[in-house]
Amino acid sequence: MENGNGSRGIAAKVVPDMTEVLRAWRGLQGKVYTTPFEHSPFLSDRSGAEVFVKWENLQRCRSFKIRGALNRMMNLTASERAAGVVTASSGNHAQGVATAARMLGVQALIYVPETCPEVKQEAIRRIGGDFVTLRRFGRLYDDTEAEALRVCREEERIFVSAYEDRYVVAGQGTVGVEMFLAEPDLEDIVCPLSGGGLLGGITVAAGALAPKARLWGAHAAANPSWPEAFRAGKVVPVEERDSLADALGGAASKHLFPFLRERLTGLDAVSEREIGEAIAFVHRTHHQVIEGGAATSVAALLSGRLPLEGRKVGVVISGGNIDEGRLLRLLSPA
Repeated sequence: MENGNGSRGIAAKVVPDMTEVLRAWRGLQGKVYTTPFEHSPFLSDRSGAEVFVKWENLQRCRSFKIRGALNRMMNLTASERAAGVVTASSGNHAQGVATAARMLGVQALIYVPETCPEVKQEAIRRIGGDFVTLRRFGRLYDDTEAEALRVCREEERIFVSAYEDRYVVAGQGTVGVEMFLAEPDLEDIVCPLSGGGLLGGITVAAGALAPKARLWGAHAAANPSWPEAFRAGKVVPVEERDSLADALGGAASKHLFPFLRERLTGLDAVSEREIGEAIAFVHRTHHQVIEGGAATSVAALLSGRLPLEGRKVGVVISGGNIDEGRLLRLLSPA
Protein backbone atom coordinates (compact mmCIF):
# COMPACT_ATOMS: atom_id res chain seq x y z
CA MET A 1 0.00 0.00 0.00
CA GLU A 2 1.27 3.50 -0.74
CA ASN A 3 0.84 6.87 0.93
CA GLY A 4 1.07 10.35 -0.56
CA ASN A 5 4.86 10.05 -0.55
CA GLY A 6 4.64 6.99 -2.79
CA SER A 7 6.30 4.63 -0.31
CA ARG A 8 5.17 1.05 0.14
CA GLY A 9 3.85 -0.15 3.47
CA ILE A 10 2.38 3.07 4.84
CA ALA A 11 -1.35 2.73 5.39
CA ALA A 12 -3.55 5.34 3.78
CA LYS A 13 -5.42 5.74 7.04
CA VAL A 14 -2.94 7.39 9.40
CA VAL A 15 -5.19 8.12 12.39
CA PRO A 16 -6.12 4.92 14.27
CA ASP A 17 -9.27 4.39 16.26
CA MET A 18 -9.31 3.52 19.95
CA THR A 19 -9.65 -0.18 19.24
CA GLU A 20 -6.35 -0.09 17.37
CA VAL A 21 -4.71 1.78 20.25
CA LEU A 22 -5.96 -0.85 22.69
CA ARG A 23 -4.73 -3.65 20.42
CA ALA A 24 -1.32 -1.96 20.43
CA TRP A 25 -1.43 -1.62 24.22
CA ARG A 26 -2.21 -5.32 24.60
CA GLY A 27 0.38 -6.38 22.01
CA LEU A 28 3.16 -4.34 23.62
CA GLN A 29 2.59 -5.76 27.11
CA GLY A 30 5.86 -7.28 28.34
CA LYS A 31 7.77 -5.88 25.38
CA VAL A 32 7.95 -2.21 26.43
CA TYR A 33 7.92 -0.69 29.90
CA THR A 34 4.91 0.80 31.62
CA THR A 35 6.82 3.93 32.58
CA PRO A 36 6.19 5.84 35.83
CA PHE A 37 3.50 8.50 35.90
CA GLU A 38 4.10 10.36 39.12
CA HIS A 39 3.13 13.54 40.89
CA SER A 40 5.69 16.33 40.71
CA PRO A 41 5.65 18.69 43.70
CA PHE A 42 8.28 20.86 42.01
CA LEU A 43 6.35 21.46 38.79
CA SER A 44 3.11 21.76 40.74
CA ASP A 45 4.58 24.51 42.95
CA ARG A 46 5.97 26.40 39.96
CA SER A 47 2.79 26.21 37.88
CA GLY A 48 -0.01 26.32 40.43
CA ALA A 49 -1.42 23.14 38.85
CA GLU A 50 -1.48 19.55 40.09
CA VAL A 51 1.17 18.13 37.79
CA PHE A 52 1.91 14.50 36.96
CA VAL A 53 4.91 13.53 34.83
CA LYS A 54 5.07 10.64 32.35
CA TRP A 55 8.73 9.55 32.32
CA GLU A 56 9.25 8.09 28.85
CA ASN A 57 12.96 8.85 29.25
CA LEU A 58 12.91 5.64 31.33
CA GLN A 59 11.42 3.64 28.45
CA ARG A 60 13.39 1.05 26.50
CA CYS A 61 15.82 2.98 24.24
CA ARG A 62 15.12 5.96 26.57
CA SER A 63 12.26 7.18 24.36
CA PHE A 64 8.57 6.58 23.65
CA LYS A 65 9.47 5.78 20.04
CA ILE A 66 9.92 2.07 20.71
CA ARG A 67 6.14 1.82 21.20
CA GLY A 68 5.19 2.85 17.68
CA ALA A 69 8.15 1.27 15.90
CA LEU A 70 7.64 -2.12 17.53
CA ASN A 71 3.88 -2.07 17.04
CA ARG A 72 4.37 -1.29 13.33
CA MET A 73 6.94 -4.02 12.79
CA MET A 74 4.98 -6.65 14.72
CA ASN A 75 2.20 -6.04 12.19
CA LEU A 76 4.36 -6.65 9.11
CA THR A 77 3.41 -9.62 6.97
CA ALA A 78 5.89 -12.46 6.50
CA SER A 79 6.80 -11.19 3.02
CA GLU A 80 7.26 -7.64 4.34
CA ARG A 81 9.60 -8.88 7.07
CA ALA A 82 11.61 -10.78 4.50
CA ALA A 83 11.95 -7.65 2.33
CA GLY A 84 13.32 -5.62 5.23
CA VAL A 85 12.51 -2.08 6.29
CA VAL A 86 13.80 1.44 5.75
CA THR A 87 13.27 4.37 8.06
CA ALA A 88 14.33 7.96 8.62
CA SER A 89 14.77 9.37 12.08
CA SER A 90 16.38 12.17 14.05
CA GLY A 91 17.59 9.40 16.36
CA ASN A 92 14.97 8.10 18.77
CA HIS A 93 12.67 6.42 16.25
CA ALA A 94 15.76 4.81 14.74
CA GLN A 95 16.60 3.23 18.10
CA GLY A 96 13.06 1.90 18.29
CA VAL A 97 13.31 0.41 14.80
CA ALA A 98 16.73 -1.04 15.62
CA THR A 99 15.33 -2.69 18.75
CA ALA A 100 12.35 -4.10 16.85
CA ALA A 101 14.61 -5.29 14.03
CA ARG A 102 16.74 -7.30 16.41
CA MET A 103 13.74 -8.67 18.33
CA LEU A 104 11.95 -9.76 15.16
CA GLY A 105 14.94 -10.71 13.02
CA VAL A 106 14.25 -8.07 10.35
CA GLN A 107 16.93 -6.21 8.38
CA ALA A 108 16.62 -2.43 8.79
CA LEU A 109 18.27 0.37 6.78
CA ILE A 110 18.21 3.49 8.94
CA TYR A 111 18.84 7.07 7.80
CA VAL A 112 19.61 9.86 10.26
CA PRO A 113 20.49 13.53 9.68
CA GLU A 114 24.13 14.53 9.77
CA THR A 115 23.30 16.51 12.92
CA CYS A 116 22.10 13.41 14.78
CA PRO A 117 23.88 13.35 18.18
CA GLU A 118 26.67 10.80 18.38
CA VAL A 119 25.12 9.24 21.49
CA LYS A 120 22.07 8.32 19.40
CA GLN A 121 24.16 6.98 16.50
CA GLU A 122 26.18 4.79 18.85
CA ALA A 123 23.01 3.50 20.47
CA ILE A 124 21.44 2.64 17.09
CA ARG A 125 24.49 0.59 16.07
CA ARG A 126 24.78 -1.12 19.44
CA ILE A 127 21.08 -1.96 19.70
CA GLY A 128 20.59 -3.19 16.15
CA GLY A 129 23.84 -5.11 15.72
CA ASP A 130 23.97 -7.07 12.48
CA PHE A 131 20.31 -6.30 11.74
CA VAL A 132 20.94 -2.59 11.16
CA THR A 133 22.74 -0.53 8.52
CA LEU A 134 23.08 3.14 9.53
CA ARG A 135 23.50 5.97 7.02
CA ARG A 136 23.81 9.72 7.59
CA PHE A 137 22.25 12.08 5.05
CA GLY A 138 21.21 15.75 5.03
CA ARG A 139 21.31 18.44 7.69
CA LEU A 140 17.54 18.63 8.21
CA TYR A 141 15.18 15.75 8.89
CA ASP A 142 12.97 16.38 5.83
CA ASP A 143 16.00 15.90 3.54
CA THR A 144 16.91 12.71 5.38
CA GLU A 145 13.38 11.35 5.01
CA ALA A 146 13.26 12.17 1.29
CA GLU A 147 16.44 10.18 0.68
CA ALA A 148 15.17 7.25 2.76
CA LEU A 149 11.93 7.19 0.76
CA ARG A 150 13.86 7.24 -2.52
CA VAL A 151 15.98 4.26 -1.48
CA CYS A 152 12.91 2.50 -0.12
CA ARG A 153 11.25 2.65 -3.53
CA GLU A 154 14.40 1.55 -5.35
CA GLU A 155 15.04 -1.44 -3.08
CA GLU A 156 11.35 -2.34 -2.69
CA ARG A 157 11.51 -2.42 1.06
CA ILE A 158 8.88 -1.34 3.60
CA PHE A 159 9.07 2.21 4.95
CA VAL A 160 8.49 2.52 8.70
CA SER A 161 7.47 6.13 9.18
CA ALA A 162 8.23 7.88 12.43
CA TYR A 163 4.69 9.31 12.53
CA GLU A 164 2.61 8.85 9.34
CA ASP A 165 1.47 5.29 9.96
CA ARG A 166 -1.61 4.11 11.83
CA TYR A 167 0.29 1.33 13.62
CA VAL A 168 2.95 3.78 14.76
CA VAL A 169 0.40 6.34 15.95
CA ALA A 170 -1.54 3.60 17.73
CA GLY A 171 1.64 2.50 19.49
CA GLN A 172 2.36 6.04 20.63
CA GLY A 173 -1.22 6.28 21.84
CA THR A 174 -0.43 3.69 24.51
CA VAL A 175 1.34 6.49 26.39
CA GLY A 176 -2.06 8.14 26.77
CA VAL A 177 -3.73 4.87 27.80
CA GLU A 178 -1.25 4.47 30.65
CA MET A 179 -1.70 8.07 31.75
CA PHE A 180 -5.48 7.88 31.92
CA LEU A 181 -5.45 4.46 33.57
CA ALA A 182 -3.29 5.92 36.33
CA GLU A 183 -5.10 9.29 36.59
CA PRO A 184 -8.54 9.08 34.89
CA ASP A 185 -9.51 12.65 35.78
CA LEU A 186 -6.65 14.45 34.03
CA GLU A 187 -7.87 17.81 32.72
CA ASP A 188 -4.90 18.83 30.53
CA ILE A 189 -2.00 17.16 28.76
CA VAL A 190 1.13 19.02 27.66
CA CYS A 191 3.13 17.06 25.10
CA PRO A 192 6.10 17.68 22.78
CA LEU A 193 5.05 18.16 19.16
CA SER A 194 6.97 17.54 15.95
CA GLY A 195 5.53 15.28 13.25
CA GLY A 196 2.51 14.68 15.46
CA GLY A 197 2.57 10.91 16.01
CA LEU A 198 2.87 11.01 19.80
CA LEU A 199 0.32 13.75 20.37
CA GLY A 200 -1.90 12.23 17.69
CA GLY A 201 -1.97 8.88 19.47
CA ILE A 202 -2.53 10.47 22.88
CA THR A 203 -5.35 12.53 21.38
CA VAL A 204 -7.09 9.37 20.18
CA ALA A 205 -6.81 7.92 23.70
CA ALA A 206 -8.03 11.16 25.28
CA GLY A 207 -11.01 11.31 22.93
CA ALA A 208 -12.18 7.92 24.19
CA LEU A 209 -11.12 8.07 27.84
CA ALA A 210 -11.31 11.77 28.75
CA PRO A 211 -13.10 13.69 25.99
CA LYS A 212 -13.13 16.95 27.97
CA ALA A 213 -9.36 16.97 28.52
CA ARG A 214 -7.46 19.82 26.88
CA LEU A 215 -4.43 19.01 24.73
CA TRP A 216 -1.44 21.32 24.31
CA GLY A 217 1.44 20.91 21.87
CA ALA A 218 4.87 22.21 22.91
CA HIS A 219 7.37 22.80 20.12
CA ALA A 220 10.72 24.49 19.65
CA ALA A 221 10.39 28.05 18.38
CA ALA A 222 13.23 27.11 16.01
CA ASN A 223 10.76 24.92 14.11
CA PRO A 224 7.54 26.89 13.39
CA SER A 225 5.94 24.22 11.18
CA TRP A 226 2.85 23.72 13.36
CA PRO A 227 1.95 27.36 14.09
CA GLU A 228 2.46 28.24 10.42
CA ALA A 229 0.24 25.33 9.42
CA PHE A 230 -2.45 26.60 11.80
CA ARG A 231 -2.22 30.07 10.24
CA ALA A 232 -2.32 28.78 6.66
CA GLY A 233 -4.84 26.02 7.23
CA LYS A 234 -2.40 23.49 5.79
CA VAL A 235 1.21 22.40 6.18
CA VAL A 236 3.51 24.85 4.41
CA PRO A 237 7.30 25.05 3.99
CA VAL A 238 9.09 26.88 6.81
CA GLU A 239 12.66 27.80 7.63
CA GLU A 240 13.89 25.55 10.42
CA ARG A 241 16.87 26.37 12.63
CA ASP A 242 19.12 24.08 14.65
CA SER A 243 17.75 23.43 18.11
CA LEU A 244 18.48 21.69 21.39
CA ALA A 245 15.24 19.88 20.58
CA ASP A 246 16.90 17.90 17.77
CA ALA A 247 14.29 15.14 18.08
CA LEU A 248 11.56 17.60 17.05
CA GLY A 249 12.97 18.44 13.64
CA GLY A 250 10.96 18.17 10.45
CA ALA A 251 7.61 19.33 9.16
CA ALA A 252 4.21 18.74 10.67
CA SER A 253 2.46 15.71 9.26
CA LYS A 254 0.14 16.62 6.40
CA HIS A 255 -2.00 13.61 7.30
CA LEU A 256 -2.20 14.28 11.04
CA PHE A 257 -2.61 18.04 10.77
CA PRO A 258 -6.36 18.06 9.93
CA PHE A 259 -7.02 15.68 12.82
CA LEU A 260 -4.99 17.62 15.40
CA ARG A 261 -6.10 21.04 14.19
CA GLU A 262 -9.65 20.21 15.26
CA ARG A 263 -8.65 18.80 18.64
CA LEU A 264 -5.68 20.69 20.05
CA THR A 265 -6.47 23.43 22.53
CA GLY A 266 -3.32 25.33 21.66
CA LEU A 267 0.40 25.42 20.91
CA ASP A 268 3.34 26.88 22.79
CA ALA A 269 6.64 27.81 21.15
CA VAL A 270 9.56 27.54 23.56
CA SER A 271 12.90 29.26 23.10
CA GLU A 272 16.33 27.63 23.20
CA ARG A 273 16.97 29.31 26.56
CA GLU A 274 13.75 27.89 27.97
CA ILE A 275 14.59 24.41 26.69
CA GLY A 276 18.03 24.52 28.31
CA GLU A 277 16.61 25.80 31.59
CA ALA A 278 13.97 23.06 31.60
CA ILE A 279 16.63 20.36 31.15
CA ALA A 280 18.56 21.80 34.09
CA PHE A 281 15.41 22.21 36.21
CA VAL A 282 14.39 18.57 35.78
CA HIS A 283 17.91 17.39 36.52
CA ARG A 284 18.14 19.54 39.64
CA THR A 285 14.71 18.77 41.07
CA HIS A 286 13.91 15.24 39.85
CA HIS A 287 17.46 13.94 39.22
CA GLN A 288 16.34 12.83 35.76
CA VAL A 289 18.20 13.24 32.47
CA ILE A 290 15.95 14.43 29.64
CA GLU A 291 16.68 15.56 26.10
CA GLY A 292 15.80 18.84 24.44
CA GLY A 293 12.67 17.63 22.67
CA ALA A 294 11.30 16.23 25.93
CA ALA A 295 12.10 19.47 27.73
CA THR A 296 9.73 21.48 25.53
CA SER A 297 6.69 20.28 27.50
CA VAL A 298 8.35 21.21 30.80
CA ALA A 299 9.44 24.57 29.37
CA ALA A 300 5.90 25.31 28.24
CA LEU A 301 4.59 24.53 31.72
CA LEU A 302 7.26 26.62 33.46
CA SER A 303 6.70 29.58 31.12
CA GLY A 304 3.30 30.33 32.63
CA ARG A 305 1.89 30.96 29.16
CA LEU A 306 -0.60 28.09 29.38
CA PRO A 307 -3.75 28.60 31.52
CA LEU A 308 -3.25 25.59 33.78
CA GLU A 309 -3.49 26.98 37.29
CA GLY A 310 -5.72 24.89 39.56
CA ARG A 311 -6.05 22.07 37.02
CA LYS A 312 -4.84 18.47 36.96
CA VAL A 313 -2.16 18.26 34.31
CA GLY A 314 -0.18 15.45 32.70
CA VAL A 315 3.22 16.39 31.26
CA VAL A 316 4.87 14.01 28.79
CA ILE A 317 8.65 13.62 28.99
CA SER A 318 9.27 11.99 25.64
CA GLY A 319 12.91 10.91 25.88
CA GLY A 320 16.29 11.12 27.56
CA ASN A 321 18.86 10.73 24.79
CA ILE A 322 21.20 13.69 25.09
CA ASP A 323 24.94 13.96 24.50
CA GLU A 324 26.91 14.07 27.75
CA GLY A 325 28.88 17.12 26.64
CA ARG A 326 25.72 19.05 25.78
CA LEU A 327 24.14 18.07 29.09
CA LEU A 328 27.17 19.19 31.09
CA ARG A 329 27.25 22.55 29.30
CA LEU A 330 23.57 23.12 30.10
CA LEU A 331 24.04 22.14 33.73
CA SER A 332 27.13 24.25 34.33
CA PRO A 333 25.34 27.66 34.38
CA ALA A 334 22.66 26.23 36.66
